[in-house]
This record gives sequence, structure tokens and C-alpha cells, in this order.
Amino acid sequence: MFYRRGENKGPRFTIPALSSSSIKSSIDRFTINERVLRRLENLNLSSINAESCYSLSLSPFDTFPSPFVKQQKNKAYFKRYQVKYRRRREGKTDYYARKRLVVQAKNKYNSPKYRLVVRFTNKDIICQIVYAKLQGDFVLAAAYSHELPRYGVKGGLTNWAAAYATGLLLARRVLTKLGLADKYEGFAEPDGTIQLVEANEEGPRPFKAFLDVGLARTSTGARVFGAMKGASDGGLYIPHNGNRFPGFDIETKTNDDELLRNYIYGVHVAEYMEYLEEEDEEKYKKHFATFIKAGITSDGVEDMYTEAHEAIRADPSAKPVEKKKPAKPYRKDVALNKKQRLAKIADAKARFEASK
Repeated sequence: MFYRRGENKGPRFTIPALSSSSIKSSIDRFTINERVLRRLENLNLSSINAESCYSLSLSPFDTFPSPFVKQQKNKAYFKRYQVKYRRRREGKTDYYARKRLVVQAKNKYNSPKYRLVVRFTNKDIICQIVYAKLQGDFVLAAAYSHELPRYGVKGGLTNWAAAYATGLLLARRVLTKLGLADKYEGFAEPDGTIQLVEANEEGPRPFKAFLDVGLARTSTGARVFGAMKGASDGGLYIPHNGNRFPGFDIETKTNDDELLRNYIYGVHVAEYMEYLEEEDEEKYKKHFATFIKAGITSDGVEDMYTEAHEAIRADPSAKPVEKKKPAKPYRKDVALNKKQRLAKIADAKARFEASK
């Protein structure tokens, strides 16, 4: 039997005896060098084995070349190799999607193409309105779920309802910044129906943005669509349909408006709180410790989000946070030149001699 190169499995020439017909068929199938052909013709062997290989000073790979030695990546391949973009190498950016979200039609000249960027961390939700220039991306406005406690949301800052509230906060903030808050109020009382903002006949068109989900999975019911729904209900025009909202039926192609409304107001969270409180009280205390500490029960979850939506619409402005100054200012040591180092050494010597 044959072994590939580099494998150390017993004797080098462990091949079975082969008939002349099998040798001929092997010669027909593979390209054999002239030295091997000449020796085989001169000897006119009827069979070949390990001893005959030794006598011919041949290896089985000379007589029966392996089909696994073809060089795939040669010099020409590496000369033409082009390194991918850094953020692609890091696995951070989907450039196939980014190209379509950033490229603007040439007849629109320098008009920015805005994106609603939604990103999730373990403890926060980040929503931004971003547009691209040659120098890079620029953020027009941003909202974070860690701002929601200011509006009455005491816990659960990464769930579906929090994503909706963060998207709503961003929408009201950017419209206020652009002076469109009064012209486009959105939908103050969302009922779970799929609604898009329509342009006013007397006034500017609505602010248009496209959803940028990054590398997130766009599965049905994903939280990124909660943030999009909040921004859409807040007054932004974001082209979308209801195919990925919670409760979408793939067979009938219809949305469950009641279920979507429950997700917006956190009713699904309240139901889970009730379930855990009855079935596993220890897990309930651990899982909803923030709510329990704030005195929020399952009955008060919906009211909490309703009041938060009203508070966001009343004052969406960002509150500047004072940066904490360190108690002791950090001072970086300045590198000394040679003259200063020698003077420092001489001073240390002088002090040492004086101390004797």
C-alpha cells in the first residue's frame, strides 16, 4: 500500500506484487519519467515488488506518481493576491451590504445617504443616524438605552421594548435637531400595525434613513427591528415591511398586530415575570432583581413603558454628562536627555557622599 509524502508508517516500499498489465495501465494513466520507462523496458519485468524497487533504486512514487502532489497556490497566485480591507479581516464590516447602503446616486450630488445604525452590546443598545463621506462616517445624532432610566425605564435595557424606546428616542432627537419635530410627530399611540410616515403636502419631506443591521442575524422577531419600529413610529421614514416583526405568519403572509403591540409595551416580559414568580421564585428573584429593587411588578411593566414613551416625546434632548476628574492628576514622566541623566547621577553621588 502507498503512503503520502511526509507520513512515517512503516517501511518505505510496502507495495504488493503487481502484474505487467497493471504496470502498463498505471503507465498509461500517469506520466512517468524517462529513466523509469527505460529501466522497465530493459528488464521486461513480469511483476514488480519491493526487492525490484530496491534493485532499480526507485521509489513507488517514481513508478506510480501520487495524484495529491499538484501545486495549487503557486508563485503566480501569491503575486496576484490582494489583501482584504482591514475591517473585513477583523470580521467587523460586511462590505457587500455597506456598498449598497452608502453609495449615492450621482444626480443627487453631495446629498448624504443616511443610515439608521443599530448595534447591541451585552448591556446597552446603540442607535445612530450616520452618513458617509470620503473622510469616513459622521454621526448626525445618537441615542443609547442607558439613557432610558432618565425616562422611567428602571431595568431590562436590552430587551425588545427597550430597543423600541431607544429607536423612538433617536427619532425624536434627530427631528428636533433638524426642526422637523412639529411637522412629523409619527404615531404617538402604536397599536402594532405596520405604518410608514407620509410626506406633508405643505412642507419638507420626511427625514429618510435606511436600516443598517451590521453583522446581526435578521431573523423574525429580532431586536434590531424593534429599534427600527421605534424610529419609524417616532417620525422617521424608514422603508420596510412587516416580514420580520414578531408574529409574522409565513404561510398567510400576515402580521399579528396584537402580539407586536405586546412586544412594544413589554407585555411579553410581564407574562414571563408572572410565570417565573409562580413556577420558580428563586430564578424570578435572580432574573428580575433590578425590577424588584425598583418596586416594579408584572402589573406595572406596561405602564412603565407607556410613561417612558410620553416622557421621550416631551423632552428627547441629550443630557450632558459631567466627566469625573481623577482625585490625583496623572503625570507622565518626561524622558531625560543625556546631560540631565549625568547630572542626576552626579547629584545622587553627592548626596550619598554627604550622608557618610
